[in-house]
Amino acid sequence: MIPDRYCTGWPTVVALVATVLASPGHAEPLSFEAALRLAEDNAPSLAAENAKLQAASSAAIPAGELPDPKLLLGVQNYPVGGPDRWTIDQDFMTMQMVGVMQEVPNREKRRARVEVAQASVERAEAERRVQRLKVRQFAAQAWISCYSVERKQALFRDFFSENRVLAEAVRAQIAGGRAEAADAVTVKQEAADLAERQDELASQQSQSRAQLRRWIGLAADEPLAGELPVWPITAANYFQKLPEHPELAAYVPITREAEAKVREAEAEKRSDWSWEVDYQRRGREFGDMVSVQFTFDLPLFPDSRQNPKIAARHAELNQLEAEREALTREQAEQLESDLAEYQRLDRAVRRSQDSLLPLAREKVDLTLASYRAGTGELAAVIAARRELIEARLRQVDVEGRRALTSARLYFTYGENLP
Repeated sequence: MIPDRYCTGWPTVVALVATVLASPGHAEPLSFEAALRLAEDNAPSLAAENAKLQAASSAAIPAGELPDPKLLLGVQNYPVGGPDRWTIDQDFMTMQMVGVMQEVPNREKRRARVEVAQASVERAEAERRVQRLKVRQFAAQAWISCYSVERKQALFRDFFSENRVLAEAVRAQIAGGRAEAADAVTVKQEAADLAERQDELASQQSQSRAQLRRWIGLAADEPLAGELPVWPITAANYFQKLPEHPELAAYVPITREAEAKVREAEAEKRSDWSWEVDYQRRGREFGDMVSVQFTFDLPLFPDSRQNPKIAARHAELNQLEAEREALTREQAEQLESDLAEYQRLDRAVRRSQDSLLPLAREKVDLTLASYRAGTGELAAVIAARRELIEARLRQVDVEGRRALTSARLYFTYGENLP
């Protein structure tokens, strides 16, 4: 029978096991789609755009409303001289007044303000859409970079294993008198070079993980799962979608907002007006009074007041049109460049798979067979192995760069998000 003192620790053990199992270190591997979802949930820039949209929506509610009315309180015709001075109810002209005044901007101005507010909301929505696409694109590129670096690191297990096999072959050649003792040092030098390259990749991995952590948080430390994403890249469709580029599409509400501001400035030429109702109370022996009055603005000097504002708004509108045209040309150039780069990388991937890698492997096999037969030199084997190592690393590199380029194209032109 187990004594009670040995059972008291079981609840603690169970709690520790549960804590360990629930810790982040036991979370699921990080897939590409999971990284995108986490980026949307954790990106501070996207939270800022959401707040901007909320602010614009709230600011649009009172855009077309009249200003708050004003309460008027005062004393009129208060005597400061004569027999009734300093009294408030002796002189028949003295009145205690309470009133209400309401300012009424002209209809065109209020309509323009509503249009400006609505365009501001649409602009905030467009900018939020742009930021969301950027967050997804940057998170995708960060995941792809991490994945490519880790694929390269995985190759080094094969490289070191092949180096050990070569070392055994060299020892056998030396033992048989068919190679010099210095050949053993050459193999060790290759192993040291491989370790140096592996350290460089470790540094790249830390950098790529830090970049991914920027977008998705601590989940970036989880092991990656899945394969490189593949998207269909169609040049004709992308050129058709060039006007729908997120940043270009954002200019539609921005321009609409600028046009509404032009109409608001033009409405300044029209008179605003206000009305006022006052109740005046006098002494008991005098009757009370009521006053009604209307006030109108007189825009008599438009050349020095309203017209300069209108010209400024038109200049801002022209600036937006020029910026949009400049951005259109820039994006067209970038699209052509990205498509050309994608096609080049796609050909490079196929060339590496179909010819470069098989030829490099064949060269290693031939030089190694010659060395074992005593008719070749170790330097030729090392050179051939170096070429194979570079070919395998380059294959991973071009596949990763192709994925990065296709991600940039897809998230800019191929993905349709609400």
